[in-house]
Amino acid sequence: MNKMSLAEFMIFEAAQAERHEFWDGKILAMAATTARHNRVVLNLNSRVAEHLDGTQCQVFSQMMKVQVDNIGLLYPDVMVTCEKQEAGDEVVVTDRKLVIEVLSPSTDGYAKRDKFARYRRLASLREYVLIDPTKRRVEALTLNGSGTWLTTDQTELSELSMISIDCRVPMRSIFRGVESDCA
Repeated sequence: MNKMSLAEFMIFEAAQAERHEFWDGKILAMAATTARHNRVVLNLNSRVAEHLDGTQCQVFSQMMKVQVDNIGLLYPDVMVTCEKQEAGDEVVVTDRKLVIEVLSPSTDGYAKRDKFARYRRLASLREYVLIDPTKRRVEALTLNGSGTWLTTDQTELSELSMISIDCRVPMRSIFRGVESDCA
């Protein structure tokens, strides 16, 4: 079977009821989300949007695609772009400064390894945050001035610090309305 082109995938995706990611000719079905996952995404989105109000940057969640070179389209849970101040009819964002992925048991390894490797190809990306709502683990990977990604485990801190957008969000706000793991 021939690999699908990015243009062919865009046509395919527009006709689908479910979301799919695309990488190097391959279609990847997106896993369904849980209420816990969605609550954390909404909590983050609202707090980051409030912080960015009045700036050149905007926050988007879950339904906006991120294009990586000419070989991939991904759906981050939350992302910040500083490309333009007002949203239009675009369906793909091209300048991503911050990407946040909310993990689930089925996507944990993919988001930590494969997806981060893909996002790192973005010249504009400065920070990648991973949040596990079940275990309440929070890690931020930040690009420093020498081009090295530094990982900071923020799990035990009282707030998530996102250096790329100079934003701090209390952990209690991130996990508001979310059950913790009972195990």
